[in-house]
Amino acid sequence: MKLLVPATTTNFGSGFDTFGLALNLYNTFEFRESDAFGVEVEGEGKELPRDENNLLIRVYKRACEVFGVPVKPFKLKQVNEVPTARGLGSSATAIVGGIEACVRLHSLEVNLEDKMKVAFEFEPHPDNLLPAFVGGFVVCVQNGGLVYNRLDFPDELSLVFAVPDFELSTEEARRVIKREVSLKDAVFNIQRASLLVSAILTGKYELLRTAVEDRLHQPYRAKLIKGFEKVLEAGYSAGAYAVFLSGAGPTVCAISSGEVKDRVGSAMIEAFEREGVRAKVLHLKGSGKGAHWL
Repeated sequence: MKLLVPATTTNFGSGFDTFGLALNLYNTFEFRESDAFGVEVEGEGKELPRDENNLLIRVYKRACEVFGVPVKPFKLKQVNEVPTARGLGSSATAIVGGIEACVRLHSLEVNLEDKMKVAFEFEPHPDNLLPAFVGGFVVCVQNGGLVYNRLDFPDELSLVFAVPDFELSTEEARRVIKREVSLKDAVFNIQRASLLVSAILTGKYELLRTAVEDRLHQPYRAKLIKGFEKVLEAGYSAGAYAVFLSGAGPTVCAISSGEVKDRVGSAMIEAFEREGVRAKVLHLKGSGKGAHWL
């Protein structure tokens, strides 16, 4: 059995811990019955654990405990397209994969809210997890329950990712953020996050540059990413509608038209390289598909 789980990009600048989008880039998990757990990894994340410390297996075992079913060992083959620790939701793919494996291997009927309760034990950020489960562009709210709305992301928009060759842990990226903000900064982000949703819904993409401006997380995380401001400037100079940190970083995402996507990607990579940072470009689209079995 093979399970595909999409990468995600989150925040979109102003929508900190609120906006998430599934991408047409996948980690594939193949399961075979066995007497003992074992893991094979291909592609990204060659350093990932090959035993029961593997995140997917840890989540699977916890899901079995929560849903009241026995653990059935399996051999897991991971074919990873999603770079690890780069702000593209690689850990979310494993968390979603472990939960979906439990549900499928035991023929369970489990609603999304109960799946998310298990997922939150490993990553308390619905903006990464929800689009990996359900696909599309997700606006989510944390209020002790599961509150979200799923929208279709315009297919005419291209997503250009400049992925630097260094990792940045979510924990480190969280530590640098202020725990209290001014009313002025809070209003600044509310205005722009609202503008972003309206711009996407109405096709007024020229508004996105303003809509992704942020004062809550990006200015602080930018200091951890050598060349970030130069990369941002290069993306806009090449014609991008919007440029922002993907998730917690260090990957930088640009939204552009298809006509200029190659130019935007090249400009961002060159800007990183001028700062002494090697990087690669990924040209992706939003995906309406969440986790699904083949």
